[in-house]
Amino acid sequence: MSLETKFELSIDKIEKSRVDSIDFENVKFGSIFTDHMLVCHYKDGKWGKVEIKPYGPMSFAPSINVFHYGQAIFEGMKAYKDNNDDVWLFRPRENWARFNKSAERMAMPHIDEERFIDGLKALLDLDREWVRKGEGNSLYLRPFMVGTHEGVVAGPSSEFMFCVICSPARTYYSGKVKVQVAEHYSRAANGGVGYTKCSGNYGGQFYPTQLAQQEGYQQIIWTDDATHTKLEEAGTMNVFFRIGDTLITAPTSERILDGVTRKSLIDIAKSKGINVEVRSIVVQELLDAHAKGELLEIFGAGTAVTIGQIEGFAYQQKYYELPNVKDEDSYAIMLKTNLQGIQQKAIEDTFNWTEKV
Repeated sequence: MSLETKFELSIDKIEKSRVDSIDFENVKFGSIFTDHMLVCHYKDGKWGKVEIKPYGPMSFAPSINVFHYGQAIFEGMKAYKDNNDDVWLFRPRENWARFNKSAERMAMPHIDEERFIDGLKALLDLDREWVRKGEGNSLYLRPFMVGTHEGVVAGPSSEFMFCVICSPARTYYSGKVKVQVAEHYSRAANGGVGYTKCSGNYGGQFYPTQLAQQEGYQQIIWTDDATHTKLEEAGTMNVFFRIGDTLITAPTSERILDGVTRKSLIDIAKSKGINVEVRSIVVQELLDAHAKGELLEIFGAGTAVTIGQIEGFAYQQKYYELPNVKDEDSYAIMLKTNLQGIQQKAIEDTFNWTEKV
């Protein structure tokens, strides 16, 4: 690939790749990283050159902003390889736009489209052998930005680092999970940063999730902070509910992330003739639908997992098991099959979502 860029780009290529030493059939999600990473620094009000260099440790002063005040945002993306050995990105400009939305809320500078998209493509072109073809295979991409100004004054950083690291991935979750509906802890609040992908959103989830796991549940369905009645997200994912033949998901808001997988699944479902309602759904509606036998499926949706099926949920110390819908009748499986088919170029991309590297 020959990539002309509107920014200064330097590439320091490793002498020998580690790719042949990796057991791609047994990689643990997010634990192994490719040969190279992308780094770009913001200083004196502007972004500098994009550097692609060998993946490895970095050195920072202990006083930099991110360690003390948490100015940090990230994105989750994936690259796929088709049967012709071509590498594809899935809706990368949606991630770029959301990255900048997060940056604005966290008082961080926007990153231009060229550095984000073209820099990412240059990195992927160098590490394209790490993108494996075949069902369930992908390369997880983690762009992130952190405040790097030295000093412990409580204020926004004036210097930042933009970085991209890549990790080979297979299926993130296996099998269905049991979840607990949150009654006390909240993931996000009105006026807060719940709609951003800032690091603190995820760090704040760890403790209540640990508590749920101690009770035998793998994840939490988060409810709104004010009433704890509106069902909003599942773990780190958007969440869908199937009642009868209708698919329901909460609207995006200051509390709910505008997921790229979420919006893609909505479009695919509509194209298949499924009735989709984007609206608030409360716990009592869920319980009533379950009592009538109309609550058929619940599933989470996100980049890492694509779709994670839920087998049942707990609320106020009572467990509600979902019916065992046959695979051929499952909205979750149909949507996952179609989305992954588009991503891996096994199904025609009529939405024009994929972008070649």
